[in-house]
Amino acid sequence: MQFFTRLVRPFSRLRPERGAHPTVPEDPTQQQTADAPARASRGRRLVLPAAVAAVALVVGGGTAAYAAAHKTVTLDVDGQLRQVSTFAGSVEGLLHDEGVVLGARDDVKPHGRLTDGATITVRSAHQIRISQDGEQRTVWTTALTADEALDLLAARDPDVQLVASRSASGGRPQLTLDLSVDGKVTILVDDERIVVEDARTTVAEALDQAGVELTDLDQVSLRNDVHGHPVVVVTRVVVKDETYWSKVKFSTTTREDPDRYEGDEVVLTKGVMGTRAIVERVTYVDGVETSRVRLSDEQTKKPVTQVVAVGTKERPVAKSNPGPIGDTRDADSLNWAALAQCESGGNPTIVSANGLYHGLYQFSVGTWASVGGSGLPSQAPAAEQTARAKMLYLRSGAGQWPHCGPRLFS
Repeated sequence: MQFFTRLVRPFSRLRPERGAHPTVPEDPTQQQTADAPARASRGRRLVLPAAVAAVALVVGGGTAAYAAAHKTVTLDVDGQLRQVSTFAGSVEGLLHDEGVVLGARDDVKPHGRLTDGATITVRSAHQIRISQDGEQRTVWTTALTADEALDLLAARDPDVQLVASRSASGGRPQLTLDLSVDGKVTILVDDERIVVEDARTTVAEALDQAGVELTDLDQVSLRNDVHGHPVVVVTRVVVKDETYWSKVKFSTTTREDPDRYEGDEVVLTKGVMGTRAIVERVTYVDGVETSRVRLSDEQTKKPVTQVVAVGTKERPVAKSNPGPIGDTRDADSLNWAALAQCESGGNPTIVSANGLYHGLYQFSVGTWASVGGSGLPSQAPAAEQTARAKMLYLRSGAGQWPHCGPRLFS
């Protein structure tokens, strides 16, 4: 009589309950507890059926029965392969004997009856973060690598991306999947393309190989290129508090001045603009502004009100018998139109802003009276203004108009 024994549970997966569907969006908060009691019961059972079955076969039926029950199969658990010698009659029995604990979302192929030479593939389900149409959500996948997960996701949406998580303190980017099975990946960062030849590693290690440093706010995602190869995309995010100043307009008030003629106005206090300091928090993504939030708005300088004096004094009425106009023929040849254009823009009724100068040639009231004029020059006919301007020239010369006098000789 011969007895055959073997080691049981050559390797064991002890991990939380997870799912069996390839890359299916689900609510990550959903509790998977339906089959927990059964699994717990199986986990406490003594695992000795293979040795006992071997003894029973040899004692009861000889080598023929033993050969029919014995099988050699390949067990592939998340890419880790090994050959297993077993007397289990089903895939489920084999996994139980080998200590492989399945979650509700894990994927096992094939199912049911176990045959000699079969390959049993087990893929563990795990959660990944994806970005789709600008929104992020969590899905389950049984893919072994980011490359494989992207291929599965691309079948539904070619624009979907995997999102690498970052710790609250802005730590290294983490993804539950290694990057690629073929060991090559492209990194897009700061308008550059960096190829990492050996990327059979994590996202963080690939960035380290490329010499890419991340700030606390930078984002890392993965997508497929046009050839279906994984691409790591580093998005630079900068948040700055920016301050700028805004003008505050001043107001204007008027004050009656009984010492000035009606219609005359003069600025007593010049208005000055005020300022406001505005602070805004601005977010830039790869150099492009994406949001702006106002943090504060304070007046840093008050505006100064402008004060204008408005005359209320009644203007004198021009006398009907102005003084005589002497012989001005010696001044008739001069360019009086040019002088008037320079002094008043050719407007016989204009009055200067300070109310002191009037008419075509900007006479003061005193000078006007000295050449025989009465009332206000701006109320006299244009011809009289020109005649008395000629009298003033013949008496005192062109120096009466320091700036515009030379125009008389143009």
